[in-house]
Amino acid sequence: MNFRQATRRDQPEINLIAFIDVLLVILIFLMISTSFSRVAGLAVRLPTVGAEASAPPKSMRIVVDAEGNFALNGRRLSARDASSLAIELRNLSGGDSTQIVAIHADAQATHQSVISVMEAARLAGLSQVTFSAQSKSR
Repeated sequence: MNFRQATRRDQPEINLIAFIDVLLVILIFLMISTSFSRVAGLAVRLPTVGAEASAPPKSMRIVVDAEGNFALNGRRLSARDASSLAIELRNLSGGDSTQIVAIHADAQATHQSVISVMEAARLAGLSQVTFSAQSKSR
């Protein structure tokens, strides 16, 4: 015999008020922490490839050895600083600022000698600088 009265149990409920309060606090936190600065992108028109091959751009090859000596297009230079190297670059370019300066630096060359070449290119008005590297053989 069961003398207990049948008690009706209430179904558990999710307290929606507390849930909405928590979501509003999270929303306010996200709104405050989000930066609204818009990063302006650059409008870039990429070049297209045609069927015709174009002529390779003019380039000047500067070799920097481990001791910091320079050679410009196979000719050794006595220049040791950026200003005298810039004069040599300006003379060779003939005022053509579209020429590319290709730097072939030895792996043991000092950082300063490579920076001097880059500074000389800037002083000569040559803004296109590339670096050459050799892939490792396995």
